[in-house]
Amino acid sequence: MTKKISGMLGAKYGFTLRRRYAEVILRRRAKYYCPKCQTGVLKRVSVGIWQCRKCGFKFAGGAYEPFTKTGRATLRISKIM
Repeated sequence: MTKKISGMLGAKYGFTLRRRYAEVILRRRAKYYCPKCQTGVLKRVSVGIWQCRKCGFKFAGGAYEPFTKTGRATLRISKIM
């Protein structure tokens, strides 16, 4: 799968960077669920801005994933307090 995604880079930049690029692209294209209506139709509008195609809910998240590790940790902490 890495070869297919990072194939546009050709032989440039080295294996490690092509692999990292492929991982980022796979995370961005993955199917994510809306936190409001729980449907799997989230779309990245811009860097860090995500929107549900069904209910129109728009929220800020990570650059390549709608929910970052820090954001999840913050939610857990805020629920405890």
